[in-house]
Amino acid sequence: MHKVGAERRLAAIMVADIVGYSRLMGADEAGTLRRLKALRREVLDPSIAAAHGRIVKTMGDGLLVEFPSPLRAVTCAVQIQRAMLTRDVGLPPDRQFRLRFGINVGDVVAETDGDLYGDGVNVAARLEPLAEPGGLCISRSVHDQVRDKLSYRFEDLGKRELKNIARPIGVFGLSAAAIQALPVQVAEDEPEEHLADPAGTAGRPARHRPASKRLLLTAGVATLLVAGGLGWWSWSTHKAPDAQTGAALQASSTPKPVPGLSLVVLPFANLSNDPEQDFFADGLTEDLTTDLSHLAGSFVIARNTAFTYKGKAVDVKQVGRDLGVRYVLEGSVRRTGERGVLNAQLISAETGAHIWADRFEGERSRLGELQVEFVARLARSLDVQLTEAESLRALRERPDNPTAADLAMRGWAALNRPRTKANSAEARTHFERSLQIDSENPQSKIGLARAIAQQINIWASQDIDTDTSLAKRLALEGLEARPQSPMAHYVLSEVLRTSKEFERGLREVKIAIEYDQNMSIAYALAGITNLWAGRAKDLFELVERAMRLSPKDTSMSAWEYYICHAHTHLGHWEKTLEWCNRSVEHTPYWAAYVDLAAAYAWLGRNEDAQEAVKQILNLMPGYTVQKWVHADWSRNPTFLAEYQRIIEGLRKAGLPEGEAQR
Repeated sequence: MHKVGAERRLAAIMVADIVGYSRLMGADEAGTLRRLKALRREVLDPSIAAAHGRIVKTMGDGLLVEFPSPLRAVTCAVQIQRAMLTRDVGLPPDRQFRLRFGINVGDVVAETDGDLYGDGVNVAARLEPLAEPGGLCISRSVHDQVRDKLSYRFEDLGKRELKNIARPIGVFGLSAAAIQALPVQVAEDEPEEHLADPAGTAGRPARHRPASKRLLLTAGVATLLVAGGLGWWSWSTHKAPDAQTGAALQASSTPKPVPGLSLVVLPFANLSNDPEQDFFADGLTEDLTTDLSHLAGSFVIARNTAFTYKGKAVDVKQVGRDLGVRYVLEGSVRRTGERGVLNAQLISAETGAHIWADRFEGERSRLGELQVEFVARLARSLDVQLTEAESLRALRERPDNPTAADLAMRGWAALNRPRTKANSAEARTHFERSLQIDSENPQSKIGLARAIAQQINIWASQDIDTDTSLAKRLALEGLEARPQSPMAHYVLSEVLRTSKEFERGLREVKIAIEYDQNMSIAYALAGITNLWAGRAKDLFELVERAMRLSPKDTSMSAWEYYICHAHTHLGHWEKTLEWCNRSVEHTPYWAAYVDLAAAYAWLGRNEDAQEAVKQILNLMPGYTVQKWVHADWSRNPTFLAEYQRIIEGLRKAGLPEGEAQR
C-alpha cells in the first residue's frame, strides 16, 4: 500500500543495466569502481540533465530514470549506446562496459520522497533483460509515440509474457548492430526540436548543435548505466479481468501447464468493523504480492487480478484453475481489544489441503510497523514452506527421473533447514546433480555456491581453498545471469566472507537488502561480517533486526550465536552466557560451546567451563586450543586482539593445548 500523499501520473521510464558487472567487479573491483565514478562524473549527469530526465534511484549496478516524454528517453538511450561504442575501445572485450536499456511509458505511483512504483516501472524493468548488450528494448506504448519522430526503425519482437505482468506486452528492439550503423549526425543530433516539442515536429531538418554542446552531450551520455538489476516492482496497476470472466476464459481454452512455484495472494479479509483495519488488510495483500514475487522461480498473480476476489466466497480449487496456480494464500485480520491479530493459511489449489498456517499478533496502535513486520515474517515463512512443498511434490511425481529444476528445489529446501553438516551436504549433492543435467541453470549455481560457502563456514569443507575458488566462480556466474536477485547478491556476500573480503561482502549484502528490505538472512549476514571486520558492536542492531523480521527462522540458533559471539569479543561474559545458552537450546553448535567455555572460565565458574569443554570435544573430537588459534576467521587487528581473550579463556577452561601448527 503506497504512502499517504502519493500520486499517480503518466511517465516515461528507463531502466539501465551493465552486462557482466559482477564479473567485472570480481576481476578488478577497484578499477571497475573507478571507471564507474568517471562515467558518472563525465557522462551520466550532464546527459540526463540535457534530456530533462530525473534519476529516481540507483541500486547496486542498476539505475532507474524518469523522463517527461518517451522520445527523450529513447533518444537519450541511443546516444548513450553510441557513446559507448568508442569509450572503451582501448580495453580488451572482456573488460568493456556493455549496456542494456528497457523503456516503457505508463502509469506510475509517485511517492512523496520521489520514488516511483507501478506498471510503468515494472514493465521497463522486465524489458531491460530482453535487450541485447549494446541495444535497447521498448514497449509498444513507447513505439507508438516515437515511431514517426525517429529516422531509425525498431524491430518488432512480438508479444511477450513478462513475469508478474498479467497481459502480454508488445516488444520492439534496437540491436547493437543497428545502433552502430546509425549515421553519427542522427545518433547525436536526433531532432532537438523533438526534444523541445515532442508533440510532432518530425520531418524538419535537424539543427546542428554548437560543437561544445555536442561534446558535452556525447561526453555526458554513457553512464546512464551505473546499474543493472532493479527490483522496483511494488504493485501492478493494470486492468484485471473479473473472476467470472477469468473462469469462463479458462474453461473455454486448452489448459496450460501450471508453473511450479505459482501463487495468488487473495485479499485478506477484515473481520472487524474498523475501516482502518480494511486499509491494513489491503496493504498486507499488496506488500505480500510484491515480496513473494522476489522468490526465485516464482509466478505470483498481480494484485489487481487478486483483488477481483475481494469480499467473495471462493472455491480454492476453482481459483487455482481460473488463474493457473498451484497455491493460494488467504488470511484475515481482526481487532481484539487493543491488539491486532493476523491469521494466514497456505492452501494447495490442486487438493484444497492446508499446507501451513500461522497466527501473528501485535499492538493495534502500531499498525504501520505491524504491516512491515507481518509481511516480512510471512514472506520468509512462505519462502520456506513453498520451497519444501514444491520439492516434495516433485519428489512424488518424479521420484526416479527428477529434472534440473526438481533437484534445485530440493537443494533450496535443504538450505532452508538448520545449518548442519548433513543438510549442507544434501544441498550440495542436489545442486551438483542439477548442474549435471543443466550446466547453465543460474539458480543451481547460486544454490551450490551457497551450499559450499556454508560448508566452509561450519568447518565441513574437505578442501577450503578449492571450495572457496569454486563457490566464488559459481556465485559470480549466477549473479551475472540474475543481477536483480537479492539472493544472488546475498550468496556472493556469503562466499566473499570465506575469502575474508569483508568490505566487499558488506557492499553485496547491502545491495541484497536494497532489493529486499525484508530479507532477514541478509541482515544477519551483515551483522556477523561486521564482527569479522573488527566492528563487533555493529552486529547487534543488524542481527536483532533479522530476529524481529523472522522470529521463527530455522537460522535462529545461528543468529543467537552471532549475538553471543559479539558479546564474547567485547568481554561481556554474562551476556555471552545468556545468548550462547539460548543458541545451544535450539541446536547444539560446537563454536557456541567455545564461547561458553571461555566465558565460564573468565567468570571463575570452573565446573561449568569444564562441562562446556566436554561438549566441544563431543561435537568436535580431538579439538584443541591450537586449532582455535589457527582457525583463521579473520586477520583484522581489532578482531585478533579480541579473539585472544577467547584463546586465553579456553586455556583457563582446560581445553587441551595440542601441537602448535606451522
